Amino acid sequence: MKVGLYLRVSKEEQTTENQELVLREICEINGWQIHDTYVDHGISGSKGRDKRPEFDRLIKDMVRRKFHKVVVWDVSRLGRSLTHLVEFLNEVHSVGCDLYIHQSGLDTSTPTGKMMFQMIGIFSEFEKSMISQRVKTGLQRVKKSGKKLGRPSTIPEVVERVKELLNLGWSYTPISKELGVSRMTISRIARQT
Repeated sequence: MKVGLYLRVSKEEQTTENQELVLREICEINGWQIHDTYVDHGISGSKGRDKRPEFDRLIKDMVRRKFHKVVVWDVSRLGRSLTHLVEFLNEVHSVGCDLYIHQSGLDTSTPTGKMMFQMIGIFSEFEKSMISQRVKTGLQRVKKSGKKLGRPSTIPEVVERVKELLNLGWSYTPISKELGVSRMTISRIARQT
């Protein structure tokens, strides 16, 4: 089985050496052939795919089916944002790739790993509905108070969600449909970032 190793550290003075040694050993024990090693050095996990060139390259190679499994030291190496992580996991699943996370012992090629993967999806849907409900409740509260609705940027939940979706690479039209805000509002929020 061909695998892609993903390594990341947040600070320049840190090294990915330990991650790589352990993951290479895991690959050897399991008979996995390493297609390539993708290393983002000195880049925070809170950054989106567009700010992590090797993570972006990993995903592109995964979509091109250059390997069958992503191998990573810890889930935090993939990202610090639940939204980014869930988006990545959905992409992994959509192309029929598997994921091995060493520290968690999660391997989506096993029944337990598949179950955990599905649970993450359920929590992601729950989070999405909760955010949507908070936005709607905020809008209703403002309307009931008799105030005119300001631009959506006055509601922090909307701004935060727009930023998250932009970081995930969503274009303006799908964001507009998802959140019920205008493309002009999305453009203004994007310029402020």
